[in-house]
Amino acid sequence: MFIYIWQKVKRDNRRSNMKGVYPVYLEKLKEGGYMVTIPDFGNFTEGKDLADAIYMARDAIGILGTDLQENGEEIPKPFSAEYNPSDDQEKTLVDIDFDAYRNSLDTRLVRKNCTIPYYLENAAEQAGLNFSRLLAEAISTKLNIPLKV
Repeated sequence: MFIYIWQKVKRDNRRSNMKGVYPVYLEKLKEGGYMVTIPDFGNFTEGKDLADAIYMARDAIGILGTDLQENGEEIPKPFSAEYNPSDDQEKTLVDIDFDAYRNSLDTRLVRKNCTIPYYLENAAEQAGLNFSRLLAEAISTKLNIPLKV
């Protein structure tokens, strides 16, 4: 019997913290590697070995789930799809944290307006400082979050 986790924690009005553990079916290919069936998302992927197949399954689930969220659609719940595996397929589970997945990919730049004293702006301009980079570095340092830009 498989146990799955489905957790929604209200974070803000736009998104909720969502984690899930999805069933996937692995089939060893004659030419090498594995085909991965992801029934809850109606999709397939493949990997060159078992570890790569699991990695690719998690990546596919992350891409598909975050894409659905961005389009205002619901992410399928784990074990929501009917699927009859072939005798050649082995069932396993893949976990995903959709918020962490989205954040790992989301390096969009956003415009922020801030106010600083004139003398600092003048000195920074003369020193050739990049205000956007400086602000990003300061926030990254203050919050102890690695800068990805």
